[in-house]
Amino acid sequence: MNRYIIIVTFIFCSLLSWGQHYTQIITKEQAVIDTFYNKFVIRDNYRWLENTRSKDINEWMSQQKDVCEKYLNRAVFNSDSYNSIDKYSFVKYNNPQRQGDYYFTYATYNEGVPALFYQTDINDDPIPLVDPNFISSKDKIVLTDFSVSKNSKLLAYQFNRNGSDWSEVNVVSLQTRNPKKDHLQGLKFSNISWLGDGFFYTTVSQKGQFGTINDQKIYYHKIGAEQQSDSTVFSLEADQSEDRLNYLTTSDERFIVIKKTDKETKSSNYYFIDYSLAHPTLKPLLTNIKKHIDVLDSKNGKLIASATTNSDYGSIIEIDPENPSQIRTIVPERKDTLLLKVNPFNDRIVAFYQTNEHPLVVITDYSGNILQKLRFPVGSSVSGFEGNFKDEEVLFDYCNYTTPSVVYKFNLKTFKKELVKKTSINYSIDKIEYKTVEYISKDSIKIPMILVYEKGIKLDGNNPTILKAYGGFGIVQTPSFDPGIVYFIKQGGVYAFANIRGGGDKGFNWALQGRGENKQKSFDDFISAAEYLINSSYTNSKKLAATGVSNGGLVVAVAAIQRPDLFKAVVPVVAPLDMIRFNKFTVGNWWTDEYGAVNDSLGFARIHNYSPYHNIKDNINYPAMLLVTSENDDRVPPFNSYKFAAKLQSRTAQKNPIILKIEKNSGHNGATTFLSRIQAKADIYGFIMNELMKK
Repeated sequence: MNRYIIIVTFIFCSLLSWGQHYTQIITKEQAVIDTFYNKFVIRDNYRWLENTRSKDINEWMSQQKDVCEKYLNRAVFNSDSYNSIDKYSFVKYNNPQRQGDYYFTYATYNEGVPALFYQTDINDDPIPLVDPNFISSKDKIVLTDFSVSKNSKLLAYQFNRNGSDWSEVNVVSLQTRNPKKDHLQGLKFSNISWLGDGFFYTTVSQKGQFGTINDQKIYYHKIGAEQQSDSTVFSLEADQSEDRLNYLTTSDERFIVIKKTDKETKSSNYYFIDYSLAHPTLKPLLTNIKKHIDVLDSKNGKLIASATTNSDYGSIIEIDPENPSQIRTIVPERKDTLLLKVNPFNDRIVAFYQTNEHPLVVITDYSGNILQKLRFPVGSSVSGFEGNFKDEEVLFDYCNYTTPSVVYKFNLKTFKKELVKKTSINYSIDKIEYKTVEYISKDSIKIPMILVYEKGIKLDGNNPTILKAYGGFGIVQTPSFDPGIVYFIKQGGVYAFANIRGGGDKGFNWALQGRGENKQKSFDDFISAAEYLINSSYTNSKKLAATGVSNGGLVVAVAAIQRPDLFKAVVPVVAPLDMIRFNKFTVGNWWTDEYGAVNDSLGFARIHNYSPYHNIKDNINYPAMLLVTSENDDRVPPFNSYKFAAKLQSRTAQKNPIILKIEKNSGHNGATTFLSRIQAKADIYGFIMNELMKK
């Protein structure tokens, strides 16, 4: 017993000593000088960190890892974040999705990487179909997508290795569970669309791990054939190599519709092939379209699509391929109600909307008559209502930040709703409050924000608070369950999500107001959210943290550099941070409409004015930061975070800790296994709580 006490005491004292003092890392400088337009001289002292395979950088990363592990071990221990998040993560629910004759769901073995299961009846026990552990013994394999053939005999599934955006495809029999010999490589941002005994997919060209991507092509693969023999369906001209392609096949497999978006003008051309004809050929459908039209399926030879302009909230339309100029509106725009998604069925259309931060699902017929409305609480998400075109019964699920998915069956004819299986959790949600507010941004625009906290909490300006946002690419960030938020709220925290411009929360025009030459407005919106939380006595600058992922990571990094006085702790995750060079790597050349371009002096000046890496001042002690990146992130290369960390750490004025965490064998989506995701959340929330609770 005495020996046990001595061991526990030693471990406890060791944990207390770890990270007791932040160890500053001074990174060597190797200056590279760039001159833009004969007047902008940019000195980059850490360009050498872009060579991620050099011996020097491995030694530097080892230093960073040592400091990171010691600091985070201490923070996680102090805050008890791992144990708490681990407890809140163990929830039980079944969230299957229907394709063809089967239901599919992802589940984990021993808290590892999710495997794919299937079942013929919703009440049957799921059967394992694809276990990623058997695909490779040396790589971390993550299943990313799957698609079932029209006859329900085959399933093609995509997977990646070690977090890369590059994906591969295998095929498995749904009758025998035996794999087919088909194996495709070189896919990136591709979907799988079946046609007969094969499917369409896309590839891109890229030089090296972080080179720019271009030259997208659409191929058709016939089951049993070698990939080298796959036929090219659509390719870009040499002067269009950076244009974007999207496509789908309709559920009856009659049409493939291809959308080509011009990189410069952002207008789109649409093409189609009608496979019901004796000699199917590629034909133009719509030309030079400024609207955002997404073809979804077909009915009676007509194409069903959603359509949005820069000034409206979205409508549902019908396009006749034989007379495409005559477009019929099925469901017109709903004022102040944003159309998010449309699922067409045989005689019903399911439309997902968002209005005043509330999800709304509307069921209509093909004449546009509203048959049923389903309203959901503020700060929640609804997904599902998917299945086969002729299905009458579908599944949908509802969740929010603090409640995991609750799954229902829903009849599209009778509108009867039935719980599939009770969702089990090990904590109480009755006392958690959701509140929507509006605050005024720098240019007097009202910005919506969702606040989550425990009922009865004393809002006296001293609450630990996390402010989060995304604000890019017109994406609507709908809530999803996060056990880390449950942990934070139960520590007396306030969680805030600001729907800043750049995102699509109030329509496409909302996105345009925070895009390109207007990008600074997106950052201003976030800064104004921080000021609102402080001025409204939710928190103060010593209790306020900010975090965001990808574009959201850029937002919080810019805010920390422009207004370091507002934040105590900042956590940018897989963020683009060197914005002068972002377009030179991976998919950066596709993002110039979002961030602006450096190909003229005015555009260069705009980007330089907000680029976090280039606006670090020598004499400022910036907030404590945890920079999270992944070594195999080939969407936002990890050296964005490397260079940003090195420049922040190497200044004598920096007293607050700057911690760099590098996820091994991971990509843009971060940790891959159940346990590693818990650890990743524990590190972030533990770091934040540890910093916010410091005296």
